[in-house]
Amino acid sequence: MTTISEITVQQLMQTLQQIAPLEGAESWDNVGLLLGDESQPVRRLMTCLTVSEATVRESIEQQAQLIVTHHPIPFRPLSKIVASDTTGKWIWLLARAGISVYSPHTAWDNAANGINQQIANGLGLSEIRPVLVKENRSDREGGLTGSGRCGVLPAPTDLMSLVALIRNIVETTQIQVPIRSDRKITKLAVVCGSGGSMLREAAIAKCDGLLTGEATYHQSLEADHLGIQMIQIGHHASERFSMDELAKQLQSKYPDLHCWSSQREFDPVKLA
Repeated sequence: MTTISEITVQQLMQTLQQIAPLEGAESWDNVGLLLGDESQPVRRLMTCLTVSEATVRESIEQQAQLIVTHHPIPFRPLSKIVASDTTGKWIWLLARAGISVYSPHTAWDNAANGINQQIANGLGLSEIRPVLVKENRSDREGGLTGSGRCGVLPAPTDLMSLVALIRNIVETTQIQVPIRSDRKITKLAVVCGSGGSMLREAAIAKCDGLLTGEATYHQSLEADHLGIQMIQIGHHASERFSMDELAKQLQSKYPDLHCWSSQREFDPVKLA
């Protein structure tokens, strides 16, 4: 068994890439080790949805050596790292504290047991497959590689009954539903985060419902035009729960490592 003194960033990266293979990430994404040293020993690891003031302060105070964040930081290339810039400030503080940063982002969204699959399973969908299949390849766990998930509900379900099911698996108070909701939903697409961008793909997959974190005004209008009932549960709610699950998975694989999901992270928006 690997002892705590032997656990390194590199070993944890290998485990994370087994859970969420990076080849499953979208081409535009920035995933993997984004800050730090692969040879660094790790005794304490924190997962979070986003690197923010709250999670940076928590990781420093709790003496973490590695943060596994869903959202990458930096996401785009930086020409400079200075404390007067928000992103630069968090990177500067983490580097000074010797805390490495790893992000699986869309690789975790799309993984065989990643975020979209967890929601699909929780809703009891059958015939589950990616909304958009990538190159007809299988991932390391035998599932089709691709973006999002879609599947058939146990029975045709009216909108508000489906909302009740969603509340059983995801903690949220910000569910937005379409104004026209007189049709039952049979086939549902699940795309966490800003999934309104996959509306056309959901239509091609013959889905009559789309569950996502958030969408734009115009995407909501397009959903109505396409006859797809789109349910928006909030970006935070659609993904945050999975970072609790990821911390549990890492803890089970490394019993001597102290893993936890951020206790201070919060949804930055609420209903007025």
